[in-house]
Amino acid sequence: MRVLCSSTLIGEFFVIGFAGLVAMKDDGLATSTVWWVCGVAMVVSVLLCGMITRPGGVQLGWALQAGLILSGFVVPTMFFLGAVFAGLWWASVHYGRRIDKVKADWAAAHASAGPDAA
Repeated sequence: MRVLCSSTLIGEFFVIGFAGLVAMKDDGLATSTVWWVCGVAMVVSVLLCGMITRPGGVQLGWALQAGLILSGFVVPTMFFLGAVFAGLWWASVHYGRRIDKVKADWAAAHASAGPDAA
C-alpha cells in the first residue's frame, strides 16, 4: 500500500505546485497567500508518504483529497483534478491493502513450507 499511496501523493505534490502557478495569475489573491497555502499542502503531501502505514495516515490522505477538490473554488480545473486524485487515492488504498494481504499470505505459505521449498 505504501508504494501506491506514495506515488499518488508525489503526483499530487506536482499538481498542487502547478495549481499554485495558475492561482498566482488571479489578481484577487495575494501571491504570498497562494504560496503559503500551496507550500503547506505540498509539504503535507510529501510528509504523508512516510505516514501512510501509521494510524491516521490514510485519513489524513483523505483530508488532502478533500482539500484538492475544494481548491476548485480558486482554480476551477482542480474540481476535476481533485476528483481524479481522490479516485487514485481510493484505488491506491484499496488495491494496496489487497496486495499487502496477498504478499503476507504468500510469505506465510512459504515460511511454513520450510527452507527447502522454493
